[in-house]
Amino acid sequence: MNDMSQTTLHMMPRTVVLNDADRQPCEIWTRVMGYHRPVSSFNTGKKGEFYERKYFQEPQSTAAC
Repeated sequence: MNDMSQTTLHMMPRTVVLNDADRQPCEIWTRVMGYHRPVSSFNTGKKGEFYERKYFQEPQSTAAC
């Protein structure tokens, strides 16, 4: 083996596998009445409303400008 192939073997990235205990939960914030709040602080009804939201996506125009 030459020096180049030995260097390449040492530079290969390792695959990192995390189990759920090693992960940090993501906190979701949303804008409510002009200020931002974490969804985790909502009551049951407000959480339900948040998860039922549908986000508007404008369809792409097919007309040429």
